Amino acid sequence: MAIFVATFAAVAVTAAQDVFEIVAPASSRLTIREIRLGQYSDPGDAQAEMLSVQIIRGYTTSGSGGASVTPVNLSPVSGAAAATATVERNNTTVAQDGTGSVLLADTFNVMGGWRYYPVPEERIEVGVSQRLVVRITAPADALTMNGTLVYEEIGKVPVS
Repeated sequence: MAIFVATFAAVAVTAAQDVFEIVAPASSRLTIREIRLGQYSDPGDAQAEMLSVQIIRGYTTSGSGGASVTPVNLSPVSGAAAATATVERNNTTVAQDGTGSVLLADTFNVMGGWRYYPVPEERIEVGVSQRLVVRITAPADALTMNGTLVYEEIGKVPVS
């Protein structure tokens, strides 16, 4: 079992975007263990606003406009496995094409942030070579945001 974390920090968010895009490698599936989003530039009540957030699996074309993230293994052991999934962050041109299935649709007040932390039985799986995005709507004004994606590489589905 290898658990990885991918993050972004101090990113100015002004448009709707895929805050995270993860593609499972051809060698294994993934389980999403946790996602956190927050901002620290709009602390006052007058700045309070709600954003929509969706987790969507199945697009075939990657987004763009953001940056690649190098996931880090949470194990401190020398020689711990390197991540084989591909992760991008803050793509302002969102992923598309194929059959995107919305697995979670939610909202959050930007003052409180958002956390996805399901019980193990309800964790979202990403199949071999499959793409999953975490998408938010555009804020009313620029937000300085941080985000964390925690996932596990769980291996291929056994063939019977």
